[in-house]
Amino acid sequence: MFSIFERSSHINIFDFLKILYGKNKKKILKIYIKFLNYFEKRIKLGNFGIAINNKNIKMNKLKVGVIGTGHLGRVHTMLWMKNTNIEFAGIYDANENRAEEIAKEFNCNVFKTMQDAIESCDAVTISAPTVAHFEISKLFLEQGKHCFIEKPITANYNEAVELIEISKKNGTIIQVGHVERFNPAIASLKDMEINPIFIEAHRLSQFRPRAFDVSVIHDLMIHDIDIVLSLIKSKVNKIDANGVAVITHTPDICNARLTFENGSVANLTASRISANQMRKMRIFQKDAYFSIDFAKPDVDIFRLYDEGTEPKDYKPTTMLGSIDAGLKNKNIYFEKPIIPEINAIGEEQQAFVSAINDKTNVRVTAEDAAEALRIAEEISKLI
Repeated sequence: MFSIFERSSHINIFDFLKILYGKNKKKILKIYIKFLNYFEKRIKLGNFGIAINNKNIKMNKLKVGVIGTGHLGRVHTMLWMKNTNIEFAGIYDANENRAEEIAKEFNCNVFKTMQDAIESCDAVTISAPTVAHFEISKLFLEQGKHCFIEKPITANYNEAVELIEISKKNGTIIQVGHVERFNPAIASLKDMEINPIFIEAHRLSQFRPRAFDVSVIHDLMIHDIDIVLSLIKSKVNKIDANGVAVITHTPDICNARLTFENGSVANLTASRISANQMRKMRIFQKDAYFSIDFAKPDVDIFRLYDEGTEPKDYKPTTMLGSIDAGLKNKNIYFEKPIIPEINAIGEEQQAFVSAINDKTNVRVTAEDAAEALRIAEEISKLI
């Protein structure tokens, strides 16, 4: 019966109970106690903020903070402050000067200590250096706080597994920042059937010192590992890889070939010492080819249909011609999906809020991120 109070911003519970039970004070008191117990449980689960003031129940917005104000932390701060579905609580950084710089830029609160952030937030974005992800996330999760953790989830697979257990124990949500899942190019394919048999990806970047704490595998290639694992519904049963360290002490360029139990293959190349940038993926499946440019973003699709078997409602952009495929000719069609105008980081932030408030499925789970990290570690061992 209490669900009606969750949809109201301000309700006098006693007035409501008087309408139901008249002057039966004993009954009213009994129901009121049950009511408070109900909401106390909901608060502990982190479903929403509630302020209890004698006779009134008032709904509050989710309070969100950012831990770590480097390049991505700054972007998260900017976008969280534009999000009207949350209350931005503030930022924390071990480098006080950097935190004050960001606070001045965006006119936001600075937490003096991590404990201040824990006490003030319902959820946080953790965009600190990867080596600190585990310890920081653990602090917040153990206090019942939800965590959006930038990728990679942790410095190693074992830490990721431990965070998953801590999250389950405390009833908290972890979402991981594999942002390419929210790329507009990928979003344009959401209603299409994709069953890859071969994937080729190139992720090339110029060298940027801010990411030298991890290898190119954990910095760049892990994006494509995550996308590939989300598309191919099968387990990896073989990995071949090679790479070299050129500027840093860890691999700066790498090529990996993943073979799956269902026979699918993914060939991934990542470099952070390239003259030109590239973020492209090509997906081949039976009678279709998808060319994805994450950077533009843009998608080209080529499909083959046996002559005369095209769907009646199929409206391709262009018919390119036909090829002799043996018994039947196949017509070649070219598609250009509409690319939605969205901000990928803003989209993943909103997905995180929805998972907490509305109990929607977490779009990139800790389990997803842990498996991508495990594969990245296996690749690293081969180099």
